[in-house]
Formats: sequence, C-alpha cells, structure tokens
Amino acid sequence: MSVYWNTRVTRLSPYVPGEQPGDKKFVKLNTNENPFPPSPKVIEAIKKAAAEDLRLYPDPACAEFREAVAARYHVRPEQVFAGNGSDEVLAFAFGAFFENGAPVLFPDITYSFYPVYAGLWGIPCRTVALDEDFSIRPGDYRVPSGGLVFPNPNAPTGRDLPLGEILSLAESLEAQKRVLILDEAYAAFGAESAVPHINGHPNLLTVHTLSKSASLAGLRVGFAIGSGELIEGLCRMRDSFNSYTLDRLALAGAAAAMRDSAWYDRINRGVIATRERVSAELSALGFTVIPSKANFVFVKPPGGKGNASRGDVFFGALRGRGILVRHFNKPRIADYLRVSIGTDGEMDLFLAACGEILAEA
Repeated sequence: MSVYWNTRVTRLSPYVPGEQPGDKKFVKLNTNENPFPPSPKVIEAIKKAAAEDLRLYPDPACAEFREAVAARYHVRPEQVFAGNGSDEVLAFAFGAFFENGAPVLFPDITYSFYPVYAGLWGIPCRTVALDEDFSIRPGDYRVPSGGLVFPNPNAPTGRDLPLGEILSLAESLEAQKRVLILDEAYAAFGAESAVPHINGHPNLLTVHTLSKSASLAGLRVGFAIGSGELIEGLCRMRDSFNSYTLDRLALAGAAAAMRDSAWYDRINRGVIATRERVSAELSALGFTVIPSKANFVFVKPPGGKGNASRGDVFFGALRGRGILVRHFNKPRIADYLRVSIGTDGEMDLFLAACGEILAEA
C-alpha cells in the first residue's frame, strides 16, 4: 500500500501469471506454451521487418494482419480487431461492453483474469458454479445479466461447451442487448469455433491469441472477431489508450503466421495426439483426468498413503524433480494440477516423475 495510490489501484487484486524461471533447468509445463517452434515464415517476416525502417510508427490500423486474419477465418477485415495479446483485447472488451448495473457472469472456475478486469473497470460480476464434473451448465446463464464471458474450452479445466449451447446463449443475451465474449484461446486444440456464426449473432465477440496455437507467446499478439459495431467499440476504447498497440515486428510475424495455416494445423495435431496419450497414461496411474479440448490437462493425483494426493504436495514433488506445472490454491480445485502439453520427451519425463512420486507415497 502507498499513500500515493488512488482508491482504484488500492482495491485491485492483480492477476498472477505462471512462473517464468530464469534458467533452463526446468521442464516447463505450467504456462500452456506450444512445445513446437513457430513457422519459419514467421521468423523470415520478422527479420525482414527488422531490416526496414523502425524509426517510423507501425500501422495503427494493423491492416495487413487484419486482412490475413480475415482471409484465414473467412470474415471481413472490418470484423477483426488486433491487440497486444488477447489479455489486452479482453481488457478493452470489458471496458467497451460491460458497465455498472446488472452483474457480468462467468464461471466460478475459469480464467482468473476476468475478476481482475471487472475490478479494474468497476464492473459488478457474479460467478456461476460449474457442475460437479467441471462442465458449464448453460441454463444457469439464461438469467438477466450485464453480459457473459467464458473461455471455450474453459481454463483451467479444458472442458468445452457444444457450439449449439453457445449460440443459444448468444441469442438469449441478444434479447437483453448484452454481449457474449467467447474466449477461444484454446479452440484450435479440439473445440468448435463460433467464428462462422458471428454474422447471425451481432452481440457475439470471439477473442483469440497467437500465444498458444501459433507458438508465439513471446510476440504478444491477439485479436477479436465480431460484428462491425463491436469492433468499432473496441477501436474507440483502444484509441483512448494507445493507437499503436502492435509494433512492426509483431505485425509482420503475426500476418505470416496467419498465412501459414498448414504448419500450425500439423503441429497442433501433434499436441492433440500427445494430450490424448498422456491423458490415457495418467488415467492408468490412477489420476482423475478431466476430458480436455485444450493444450493442457487438468488432473487430480490418486489417493494413497501420506499426502501425495494433495495438489500442493504433488506440485512441490514435481518441482523438486525439475518439472513445473500449475497449481491453483482455490476452492474445489486445490487438489488438481494443470499440466501443459510439452514435447513427447518432456511428457515422458513428467509421467516418469509422477510414477516415482506415487511409488514413494
């Protein structure tokens, strides 16, 4: 606390990101990064952009990137918004579409940045409990509200909601003149995207990131796809903060990534295959494994002697063996771990460590 902080800063509870170790001694399975490298075409594009005139500002409209996104997703460029990672896009979306009054709804177990955004903007919010199996119950959201936001697949659980249910929720919210923000950060790993349906649902905004499916967490590029009126709202919000949210290198690399869909389709199929193998092997070890459509699995260690079944204990035991996963010390999920899918070699090390810990318990 500081006497110089205003009340807005004082009341904030900031988001805590996953650990980023400063050395290479860990097998890093804690922040959902893609284990494969980005397309070589991305690197070529960034090098080319770096050799050009960096003394000039980048294109504030992000036209080349937005056109590449539009071509990839079969939408119009004016239906695409670009931002500095999907976190910035989400922050703008909260500020543009949610306000004081009826509370915004999101699941009680979901991306923990949502309540931070609500606190930042002074937006009332209410969490809705997931079912016992960690699935979203759509009927619980068909109530008067200030809007709805959730990831599909959800994080950290990895469960997806069928597209039909999502579109039904969008229709229900449209009758209230409210927005549904669908965070599709992990959709490329098995969920069905709602992008093809934005023309039929003007209140539906899908939010995307290049951090996961495009192996570009270090580039910080995100985008949203929605109706022209939603995109215009995001642009008004952006241009009230910073018109140049993406630099020349990021724009060049992101556009190249959008154009090389074949590369990413191939590597992400590899992530899915490894996820399914790891899920089966963890189940064989006695773990509770939540069905995942993301590039991570959400698992509970088996019960047994001692405290090995406790999530924090198992997390510490893995860390002691040089393997980082994510543990959330929160109600209902304190005994679970979120494990990012790494290379097959990394996952073999993880599985071997799990076996050792269970044998010692």
